[in-house]
Formats: sequence, structure tokens, C-alpha cells
Amino acid sequence: MAGVALLARSLGHRVTGSDQGIYPPMSTQLAEQGIELQAGYDPKHLSPAPDCVVIGNALSRGNPLVEAVLDRDIPYISGAQWVAENVLHGRWVLAVAGTHGKTTTASMLAWILEYAGFRPSFLIGGIPANFGVSARLSDSRFFVIEADEYDTAFFDKRSKFVHYRPRTAVLNNLEYDHADIFPDLEAIKRQFHHLVRTVPSTGRLVVNATDANIVDVLGMGRWTPVETFGVGGEWSAQALSPDAARFRISLHGNAVGDVRWELYGRHNVENALAAAAAAHHAGVPPERAAAALTAFQNTKRRLEIRGRVDGITVYDDFAHHPTAIAATLGALRARVGTERIVAVLEPRSNTMRLGVHRDELAGSLKAADRVYLLRPAELSWDIGQVARQLNDRAEVRDSTDALIEAMRQELRSGDHVLVMSNGSFDNLHTRLLDALRAPARG
Repeated sequence: MAGVALLARSLGHRVTGSDQGIYPPMSTQLAEQGIELQAGYDPKHLSPAPDCVVIGNALSRGNPLVEAVLDRDIPYISGAQWVAENVLHGRWVLAVAGTHGKTTTASMLAWILEYAGFRPSFLIGGIPANFGVSARLSDSRFFVIEADEYDTAFFDKRSKFVHYRPRTAVLNNLEYDHADIFPDLEAIKRQFHHLVRTVPSTGRLVVNATDANIVDVLGMGRWTPVETFGVGGEWSAQALSPDAARFRISLHGNAVGDVRWELYGRHNVENALAAAAAAHHAGVPPERAAAALTAFQNTKRRLEIRGRVDGITVYDDFAHHPTAIAATLGALRARVGTERIVAVLEPRSNTMRLGVHRDELAGSLKAADRVYLLRPAELSWDIGQVARQLNDRAEVRDSTDALIEAMRQELRSGDHVLVMSNGSFDNLHTRLLDALRAPARG
């Protein structure tokens, strides 16, 4: 929604917003862009009455602002529909969908097009470091959008991505998530099938060659040429270093370029292949894509180093699904070797809080030497069972203060602290770094 606000302002609208629990980097971006943000959902925020209210999918009936919009008969629309009608129409839309890697892959794709001189517009759920903003509107015909399968709004329960009508669609991967919205994996597959139905026959589907759930989606029907990436795909990669910070891209078995970048992990190589394939459909030569990827800077909150104190490195990562947690830890392990990794996890997503992934969580954390788990008061299941499965490697704490104090006592030079959450985690990263700097430590 912060990106939608930037697009609306680029079109000349005066934009204000209301939200609660706001935190960087999106809150910082809005402030830097001069967009007024009011805390909370007081109906007074609607005075004077706006011409239109764009409502995100986090708000439901019963929210004071939603009720006021309905009662006062103020025109309203979902964020996805507003973007589709006011921005995307008439453009070549390149949409990146998938359970994991949407933000990173969309950021890579936008950067490849930028590097190739296409100057794309984009709307991404994070902030790509190459651009410094999550959305941009240019005069280019190309528009890169992160295509989320989550529902659109309280009044539109379709997945957001069915509004976007892409010409190029990336299907990166597909697993069960969003348990508060979808009853099972089959329901998510059905939504991905709806996305496939919107891609024209002259378009392109860029799909993960090894994902069985994506194969199932395509089996429901497709009317568009398919290009594959990954092991056994038309686009493939060979790691040239153990941490995959160097790799070689091949198309149809022919090497097209080597990449050396600051990212690491096999999952990011897969993301790079998807981005290169999508950009190729838009007209970017593979060699140019490889050169662009070498100059790519990672998105914020994706294994982002937040600081170092006394040889202790603290990272921030958005991982909140067992597959993403395991991939992130695996990537960090490949980079740091035998140095100690301390994983800190907040089970914040709705799916995690419902306990859907509790049986997989311990396994996803096995690459860490030490694990700290936050137990929120509203958690509906016993996270202690995860700690017990990890034996003496894991501890549970009931507050971020308790987590910080425990780590302050334990951490030592050479440790890598990986903080994982899809929220602010009560600013744990900065507070931990401050605690480590305190002279009384130890």
C-alpha cells in the first residue's frame, strides 16, 4: 500500500494514509517521499472527505475507518483494482508470483530492465536497494509488479494478482501458506490457475521446472507458451562457489554469462534465473541480464546486515515460512562455514500463529547452532514443542526484552545472529545491537 501511495502521487493526486503498527523501511519511505501518514483508524482522518479511499486487504468490517467509509458513502476501491485501472492498463505487465521470492525476483527483474535501458515502472512489496523506493511510475511501456496470491480486500476475496493481467508471468514456486485465507493447497492452486487464465496466448509463462505444484497448476489448463528455469529447465545455473555468490547462467545448455554478486544461496540463483527469463521475453539479451545481476543490490530485509558489534553480526530477514527459513539459514551457513549461527524467530504470520507449520518448523531451523523463539501471548499452540525437538539448542522467551537479555549474556565474537520475522519484531535488531554496545555487557 505504501507503493500504491507513491504511484497515486506520481499521477498528481494528493495522498494521505492511515495505518497502525507502522515500521521501517516502509514508514521511512513514506516520510522521505512527503506522504502524510496518520496513526490509527480514527474516522476523523476522513475529514475533509476524500474523493476516493483505497483500502488494503489488512482491513476488515468492524474497522472504524471502514465503517465510516461505508456509512458516509465515500467512494472506495481495493489497492489491486486501483493499480489495474489507473496504472497498468495499456502497459506490458511483468508479474512475479510464488509463495517465496516474489519481492527479490521482482526487484531483480526491474533492475535488469533498468540496466538494459528500459526504465520500467514497478510496484514491489519491499524496497530494492538499486532504486531506493518500492514503486516508480515512468513513461516506459513495461511495468514490473509483485503478484501476491493473498486476497484483495474485505469486499473482494479473489487473489490480488488476478487484477494485473500480465503479458509475462513468473510462477516461482507454490506451497501452502495464508491459512487464514485458504483452506488447503488446492485452493491456492486454483487461484494460480485463475492467474494463468489471464495471460494472453502471445505472452509467456516463466515457471519453475522442479515445482510439482506448479506442474499441477499448468495441468488445469494453459493457453500461453511456457519457459522453464531451474534444474532440467531451459534456463539453468552452475554454482561457481560454495555459497553460490558466483554462478554461471546457461540458456538451452549454452553459457550466456557469469554472475558475481553480494547475495548468496541457491534460492537466490533460482530467483535470478526467473528474472533473466522474464526480462528476455521483454527483449533483454541473456548476456545483458547476467551483467545486470552482477550489479544487483539485495532488497532490504533479505539477509540484510543491520550491524556489527565486537565481532557479532546481526542480520534481518523476512523469512516466516519453513521453506524460506531453511533456505535463508542454508545460504548463511554456506557463507559463514563453521562459525556459529544464532537464529531468532518471531512466529508472526497468520499461518504460523495458527500452527499450520509447527511440525516442519524444527526441521527448518536445524542449520542453526542456537535458536531463540518468541512466544507471543496470542499464539494458539505450544511453541515449546519446537524447542524440545531441537533439544538443548533452543530456548523460548515470552518477550523481546527477555530475548535480548538472554542473547546479551551468551553472544560472543564470531557469532552471526539471524533475526527472522515478517513484521517489525519490536525493533529487536536495533535494540540488540544497542545492548551489545552497552559497557556492562557480560
